Amino acid sequence: MTMTSFQWPDFYFARHGETDWNREQRYQGSMDIPLNRTGQLQANANGILLRQLLERDGLDPTSLQWFASPLGRASETMDRMRAAFDVDLPPVIHDKRLIEISFGTLEGRLHAEINRELALAPGERDASYWFFRPESGENYEDVSSRLLDFAQELTANAVVVAHGGVLRVLRHLVVGAGRAEVLNWPPPQGVIAQFTGQTMALHAAVNTWDAQEATAP
Repeated sequence: MTMTSFQWPDFYFARHGETDWNREQRYQGSMDIPLNRTGQLQANANGILLRQLLERDGLDPTSLQWFASPLGRASETMDRMRAAFDVDLPPVIHDKRLIEISFGTLEGRLHAEINRELALAPGERDASYWFFRPESGENYEDVSSRLLDFAQELTANAVVVAHGGVLRVLRHLVVGAGRAEVLNWPPPQGVIAQFTGQTMALHAAVNTWDAQEATAP
């Protein structure tokens, strides 16, 4: 396990809501796939949950920075979450360093279609997969590098909306979870991960949708 010496500030993180490709278990990566109706409801519920968490923690939402991946599924999730607040919030900062890991030529293909020699689906990976780079794609070490760069701008108690692969890497960098563990962990949707010190707590929104935990990339 590898941990960075960087002192991460406390922050709130939400994975985008479900897309059809999540439900179908397709490699999505950097493709700009929109939320489906379930994903929209997840995002709406996450907004209410975030408002409650900030109230519980005594934090003024107008004092925070709001970061999102520029991909549409994350941007729409952020917009729907912010709609739960009845105050004027600071503008969203869309940061390309938060984009999902690119699967290159594998994007759009079903997990089940991929030859085991090319890629392994979650649940079948070992720590070496961290460095597996598909043709024209990225590996998780690449994502780690850009997140460490992004972290220099992350402010205390900021709100971040991004992707499952990003959340995997954050668990490794911030909490120190092992690579094999995070690579096989399915980051949930409809949940807010609260990073405090070197811990991560998951807070679930009320399930007002057909809750299916989509398998993350």
